[in-house]
Amino acid sequence: MKHLFIIISLLFSVNICAQNINWMGLEEALEMQNKNPKNIIIDVYTNWCGPCKLLDKNTFQNKKVADFINQNYYAVKFNAEGNEVINFDDREFLNPNYKPALANRRNGNHQLTRYLGVSAYPTIVFLDTESNIIYKLRGYNTPAQIEIWLKLFKDEEHKNIKSQDDFNNFQKSFVPEF
Repeated sequence: MKHLFIIISLLFSVNICAQNINWMGLEEALEMQNKNPKNIIIDVYTNWCGPCKLLDKNTFQNKKVADFINQNYYAVKFNAEGNEVINFDDREFLNPNYKPALANRRNGNHQLTRYLGVSAYPTIVFLDTESNIIYKLRGYNTPAQIEIWLKLFKDEEHKNIKSQDDFNNFQKSFVPEF
């Protein structure tokens, strides 16, 4: 009984330390953006993708990462092979090749996945307040690796970087906090 209490206490304390990002659909994020402009971050994932699961577990549940995203972005989770119908950029996107039997395995690509130019998972797509793509960050990133990108694209400051030298200077002066 004592061991069971310890195990339950540990599981409960782990859940308290984990922070949740306020994920929403793309259409909801666009509506929110009209009321209160903020950039959008889209986690483009698939159900079968191991690095996508690591990104969720190790990076997006990190308290500093989650707090920063919640404060500075509208966060969207998008299944690149899902069957959701999405309205974006005055167009309707769907997945005509979706097969329910393959829901947790490789499936047809969603039209929005192709429209965003995503070809690897996970990919984090940053959109500005006008819903234009700022940058696509491919692959798994730890909290320390993603921090510079989160801070760079949180507002319009990234527009001041016009050359590789500008970015190198930004990177040299960057002080990590995560």
